[in-house]
Amino acid sequence: MLSTSKRNNIPKTPYSIIQKKRNGKKLTPEEIRWFLDGFVSKQITDAQMSALLMAICINGMDGEETATFTDIMLYSGKVLDFKEQAVIDKHSTGGVGDKTSFILAPIAAACGVKVPMIAGRGLGHSGGTVDKIEAIPGFNTSLSLDEFSEYLPKYGLVLIGQTGELAPIDKRIYALRDVTATVESYELITASIMSKKLAEGTSGIVMDVKAGNGAFMKNKTQARKLAKSMEDTALRFNKNIMTLITDMSQPLGNTVGNSLEIIESIETLQGRGPKDLTDLSVQLAGGMVYLAGLAKSHKEGIKKALATIKNGSAFEEFKKLIKRQGGDISYLSDFSKFKIAPISTQVPASKSGYITSMDTYKIGMHCVNLGGGRRHPKDLIDFSVGLTFHKKVGQKVKKGEALLTIHHHKKQLDLVQTINQDFINNIIKISSTKPKTITPLVFEVRTKWSKQ
Repeated sequence: MLSTSKRNNIPKTPYSIIQKKRNGKKLTPEEIRWFLDGFVSKQITDAQMSALLMAICINGMDGEETATFTDIMLYSGKVLDFKEQAVIDKHSTGGVGDKTSFILAPIAAACGVKVPMIAGRGLGHSGGTVDKIEAIPGFNTSLSLDEFSEYLPKYGLVLIGQTGELAPIDKRIYALRDVTATVESYELITASIMSKKLAEGTSGIVMDVKAGNGAFMKNKTQARKLAKSMEDTALRFNKNIMTLITDMSQPLGNTVGNSLEIIESIETLQGRGPKDLTDLSVQLAGGMVYLAGLAKSHKEGIKKALATIKNGSAFEEFKKLIKRQGGDISYLSDFSKFKIAPISTQVPASKSGYITSMDTYKIGMHCVNLGGGRRHPKDLIDFSVGLTFHKKVGQKVKKGEALLTIHHHKKQLDLVQTINQDFINNIIKISSTKPKTITPLVFEVRTKWSKQ
């Protein structure tokens, strides 16, 4: 595994490329391609790739390096092309209680947008879209890529799990990032997300970049840096992109847990959802309508999105999606059919005052501890467990009043007692004075148009 660069006549080896990036120098497109091709052919080992990933995580990559990395990952598998159709997807960087996909996708589809959803399963504190939708029995997320390509132009909305046919190298690289503390790299996040979104055949992308203690980006500065990296990459591939930087310092909506979140999504599509979840879903959907050229502004796109909730067309699109992919649509009108854990334990406020903060990461992990998420990829999901919140940050509470309800099984009573005390002592902070400011749900909205 040795070649010589014509540009500088220096032999290329895994060692020399790792060393170059370790020393903070820019890699050429030729060097990146050579290294990744070697990884695909298994001539470069997992250990060598891990070393390069760590060097990238520490020293970063510039725009050209990131675009090259993305390009190679993109074309490592199939790339879909829906010609001139307005195919717009949305991606969230992940959070707790984030169920907007089930709301914004049918809204956008009802407005005429073609919405491809190739979603993932949950791992760690952040829940997975595929896990949640499978709370509806029979729903098939394992459609083939050929079926996906057929359904999207025909029906306008399709939801499947991640497939190894799109950007397959990303799966191998992400597995290494996950165990080598290199997940947080802005450039590697960008390449991972954008390679898969570009492979879907999208003409535009709406990004929900979350910031806060329940997000991977802990503050607005980090979120803006990631947003710019993805915007620059989208423009290099001649794709339009809208980025919303949004708050994840408390759960989105009122529920955390698979069945609970699907129920809340249905209620939101019927106009009965929590204000924060409704507002964010509509803003994201409105952005999709705008990027698709079906509205003259984001504001007009939001207006059209709201109309689909009011006239019921968004909910009808959701029903069609569930039925089309084998799900039992009777669940949409009879919530008692959903699996909900039989025991409900309320967490009381330890004193009167105002809720000033929540540790959202810990909230997500407690849902995992109950069985609602995964610590390891092969863990089974319990759709029935979860948390229902009765109060949000900034609201007034009385001593003994229920802050939230834990939905669990009898065998989990000892675990729930521990969780209960953690909420009271650590997770939900209560102060005698009302917070002077409440973090806004959406910090900023940025739209970038390609030159094409």
